[in-house]
Parts: sequence; C-alpha cells; structure tokens
Amino acid sequence: MGVVIEREEWALTPLAYPLLSAAGLAAVLLLPYFSARAAAHAAGPSPSPFDAGAGPFLRFRRAFLLLFALASVVEGIQSVFGEDEFVRCGLGREQMAARLAATAAAALFPGAISGVISDKIGPRSACIFYWVLQLAVGALKSFSALRCGWINNFILALASSVFSFCFETWLVVEHEKQDQKQDLLFDTFWLMTFFESVSLIGSQEITNVLVSNGDNGFLLPYAFAATLSIVGILYIRNASSTTQHASAIGSYQKSFFAHVLRDKRVLILVLAQASIHFAVSAFWFLWAPTIVADGRYAQLSVIYPCFLASRMLGSAGFPWFYGATAPFQNEDSLTIAYIGAGLALSIVAYDYQEIGTLVILFCIFHACVGFILPSLARLRTMYLPNELRGGMMSFSLSLANAAIFVFLLQDAHRRNIENSTILGLASCGLLGAGGCIHMLRRWRKHTRQNARSL
Repeated sequence: MGVVIEREEWALTPLAYPLLSAAGLAAVLLLPYFSARAAAHAAGPSPSPFDAGAGPFLRFRRAFLLLFALASVVEGIQSVFGEDEFVRCGLGREQMAARLAATAAAALFPGAISGVISDKIGPRSACIFYWVLQLAVGALKSFSALRCGWINNFILALASSVFSFCFETWLVVEHEKQDQKQDLLFDTFWLMTFFESVSLIGSQEITNVLVSNGDNGFLLPYAFAATLSIVGILYIRNASSTTQHASAIGSYQKSFFAHVLRDKRVLILVLAQASIHFAVSAFWFLWAPTIVADGRYAQLSVIYPCFLASRMLGSAGFPWFYGATAPFQNEDSLTIAYIGAGLALSIVAYDYQEIGTLVILFCIFHACVGFILPSLARLRTMYLPNELRGGMMSFSLSLANAAIFVFLLQDAHRRNIENSTILGLASCGLLGAGGCIHMLRRWRKHTRQNARSL
C-alpha cells in the first residue's frame, strides 16, 4: 500500500499586493499637499512631481521617464524567465552556475570600462549603445536555435551594466545644460526608481500575455523587446543632442584619480553602491530557493510583484525624508535604510523562518532598496563631478560583479558555499555601508563647523 504525502501550498493574502501598491501611489499623490514646497505655496498645493519644471526641461523629463520606463520593461522581459530559461535549454544547476560565472567574468572588464567610455562619448550615445545591445539580444533570442547561446548572456550582462548608469548620466547632463533647480533632479531620481518598479511589474504582465504553452510562445516576448529597442534607438537619434567637450584620456585619468580614488567621500559612495548591487544580485539568485527550501511550496509568480510594490513604496517615501523640514538628514535616513536592509537579510540568512515571515523580510529589504537608490544618486550629485559619473558607477559595479563571479565559480565547481553564507555576507556589506554613510554625515558636519570657525 503506497503512502500519499499531501503537500500544502502557502498562499499569499490577496490584499498584500493591492495594499502595497495603493500605499506607494498614495505617497506620490499626497506629496504635493504635505511637502515642504507646499508650505511655501499659500494659495494651494505645490505642483505634482510629474508637472514640476520649466517648459523645455519638463518636456524632456516626461519623454525621458517614458523612455526609461520602456528600457525597464525590456530589462524585465529579458530576466523574467530566470532559472526556467536555463532549464528549457537543458542546463543543470552546476551548468547554470558555470554559465553565469563565465558570463560575469567575460563582462567584468567591458562592464568596468563601459562607464569611462560613456563619459568620453557622452551619455546620449551610451543610451543608444544600450538599446543596440538589447536589440541584439532580443533578435538572437527570437530564434529558437539561437536562444540558448552563451553570447546572449554576455551581451545581456553588458547591457545591464550600461543601463545602471547611462540614463542617470544623461539626465544629469541635460539638467545641468538647462540650469534647473536641484530639487527637480532629485525628484526625477526617485521617479526613475518608481517607474522602474512599475515597469518591471508591467513586463511580467506583458510576458504572461505573449507566452503560450508551446516553446514558440517563449520567443514572442524577446521579439517584443527587440521592437521596443528599435523605438528607443529612433527616439534618441531624433532627440536634440547635448553638446559635450570630451577631455583627453590623460586629463580624464588624472581627474578620475583626484575626484574618485583619492576622495574618501566618493570612495564611500563607491563601496555603498557596490554593497547594494551585490545584495540585490544575491537576493535574485537566492530568494526563490530560500522560500521553497525543505520541500515547501508557494506560488512565486504571485509573491514577486509584492517585492516590486515594496520597492515602489520605498522610492515614493524618498521625497518625504529630504529637505529642510524632513525629520532626519538624508544621510541619517540613508543609514537607517542600509541598516534595515542588512538586518532583514541577516534574519533570513541565520534564522529559519516560515514563508510568510520571509516574504515580509524580503518586502522590507526591497522597500529599503527603493529608498537607497535615489539617495545614492543624490549624494553622487553632491560629491562627484558629472563628467566622471559613468566611470565611478561602473567602477563600483565591477567590484560587486567580481564578488559575484567568485561565488558563482565556487558554486559551479565545489558547491561548498551555503546560501546563508552569501546572504550573510550581503548583510554585512549593507551594515558596513550604513556605517560608512554615517561617517560621511559626520565628516560633512565637521567640515561645516570648521568653515564656520574660519
């Protein structure tokens, strides 16, 4: 007589995603009525974050956010299948790790210098290069015979590296060209994170609509991504260009050493950016195995949007915590966010939890990430020359990618690194970054006191 083992499925409450999304939208819609700028407008609320700015920059900003949202949709489509894409290509766990490790190693050097090249050729050309890379990946994956090629992973890794800085650099250059207020730039930073989260959710819905049960259905999302890439290329080519005077290689090298490698404030931002990038990468590798560990079962496709909605909420909370009337200084709020994200991952790493608790902890982590990303962009604007932004960001990403490559290589050959160890190291990196941001706050306060004494 056989033994029947019943498997109980954990179900997420249906109100989780709507409540998180509603909270994020409420934080955006209520901002004009409760922000510091609303207090200065006695006649009524301040303009909406979507309507702020002068005519030319407002038009550019709206078009830029739309283009960035399309780029985020393409990013989401290229990564929505995750492990299932490797399984359909017939790869096992060790082969997946080896493929990802080889891709990380191959893209490590090109990704590291891509920011420098972006600073030399201009962010507008770098954005076109990003769309060309996405067009190449989408075109290759649209054919079943080419879908599993290693070159696809390499191009996609390089495109993700360029995506992380090219649009932000383009925005900053255009903002400086039109001589706008910094508040508009800071608002656009958190709107970028907000739109990215919304677009990633939308990419999942688009993929579900395009995918059918057959294998050919999995090719349609990539064809759609290639089409969006063509739209992005055509728009940027027709957009007005920003005049840039590129500096010589030698002068750029001297400036990079002086303003990045020898400035402890910028080095802190480099380490902080590397720690959050490594933590987010570790999360995407390990969140699904952590939730379904020990034979547990849950619908991961239902849980995934809650993480992105939490990120929306975190980014929408950013404008409430900076400015003259904010309860904390931006560095203090950023320190708290880093500590919150680090503690959330540390509990996941070193204490066995039920699925519900894990989902809550991961939502807290993503809310902190949504707050951290625009905060770091704001600090880069304060401490880093705009002409070095791409090189500095690619340098920080290369540090995180090097660590990711080491762990993937170990997992591919020896499998002697536990998932809890990787999450624990990511947690330590976030906690250390929080301490560094606190030091940055103290240094700036000390500098102000010395200036007043003089």
